[in-house]
Amino acid sequence: MRPPLKKIYYLSSCSTCSRILRGLGAGSEFKYQDIKTDKITPAQLDEMCRLSGNYESLFSRVALKYRILGLHEKKLGERDYRRLILDEYTFLKRPVIIIGERIFIGNSPKNVAAAKAAMV
Repeated sequence: MRPPLKKIYYLSSCSTCSRILRGLGAGSEFKYQDIKTDKITPAQLDEMCRLSGNYESLFSRVALKYRILGLHEKKLGERDYRRLILDEYTFLKRPVIIIGERIFIGNSPKNVAAAKAAMV
């Protein structure tokens, strides 16, 4: 039996991601993927969706391009969320932390605390 997957998708240029990663104290047992320099693959995004239940939960509405592209005025569906995240890394809500079959999405204090608790 292989050990559970431990992976963190983050953006190295994001100060919030950096602060969260330092606070988590995630060690070398985690695989780290900077989504700007190592683009998310369709298979990776589909796995995140499987764990979270939908693409919308992975989509960031605070990304600058959300308003610039007028997406706030459109009705988006799951296909749209998937395509947008694959096309533009900033649309992934981050960080995304995967520990086995559990996924923690985003930077809310509650979510970060849950991820930290799951690491123990």
